Amino acid sequence: MKHSWKDSIYLQREDLARMVREPLTILAEQCTAAWGNREQLNASLLAGFADIPHCTALYCVTAEGIQVCDNVGATGLISGHYGRDRSQRPYMQEAVPAWGFLLSDAYISLLGRRPSLTALQVVAADTDTLGYLGADFDLRGLPVTSALYEEPGYWRQVKGDPAIRGTVFQQCRVDSPMDGNLEQALSILEELLTQRGVFQCQIHFSSSQATIWTTSDPFRYRILDHETLSDADICLVYPSSPYPLDAAIPQHNIEQILNTMQSLRFADPTIYLRTASINIFNGMISLTFSCDGSHYMSYDEFLLKDTSFWF
Repeated sequence: MKHSWKDSIYLQREDLARMVREPLTILAEQCTAAWGNREQLNASLLAGFADIPHCTALYCVTAEGIQVCDNVGATGLISGHYGRDRSQRPYMQEAVPAWGFLLSDAYISLLGRRPSLTALQVVAADTDTLGYLGADFDLRGLPVTSALYEEPGYWRQVKGDPAIRGTVFQQCRVDSPMDGNLEQALSILEELLTQRGVFQCQIHFSSSQATIWTTSDPFRYRILDHETLSDADICLVYPSSPYPLDAAIPQHNIEQILNTMQSLRFADPTIYLRTASINIFNGMISLTFSCDGSHYMSYDEFLLKDTSFWF
């Protein structure tokens, strides 16, 4: 089953909560006896810091968010935080569940300006809440235990700049240099995609250029301008490469995809294709039209829709 990005976040947070809840509960019980005494709270947090995995700072606050001890970190006591009002910080705005433990949503830290999150554990005496034991975590220091999510394959539409959408019927497509030679340009891109190791291609019809990524050098893109896309000799620069067996888009569909993009470029003088992209490994097509609306869909869904669907 494919995980969404929200699923991956949930699983990651679940693993972190499982790691830190028990040691924080034990440490919070030790803080109960020391509550109201700054030095004793500092000593308890210093003794328990090593038991909280991946933690960057420990501290205690009242139920109103006022800090009643110093910060404790990997290097020991960190002064300057006693009496600090944390009531407006994101983690203090969330409701602590009835079981007394909260793992906050991620936020940007005040001092480091880095993505962080905080765990709060209730410190209680009998049934009275004294305050909270707080544990801060820098996301850079947390292990990633959940699998990286995959992009969904369903059709998604994203609206663009309202200023462009509002004036779309006042504009008309103007032929770009690529438009006058589009059939040859797309034939060159087909060769690069199917025979020369290009796995992703972004075509900018209006500005007459294409950006490509190759399997042999995937971390760097290359820009093919109108002059390049008019010269089939460019194919000599890229070594012949077998079409990847694990590509999601079948090799024989590349030509049909490019031909459909060409049709969408010329089908209407007002609503026309401005940019498009192909990624053969995730099987996705993206389209951005003159109204600045973008569409993301699987290649097979794209091929099922003729130009009448779009216009």
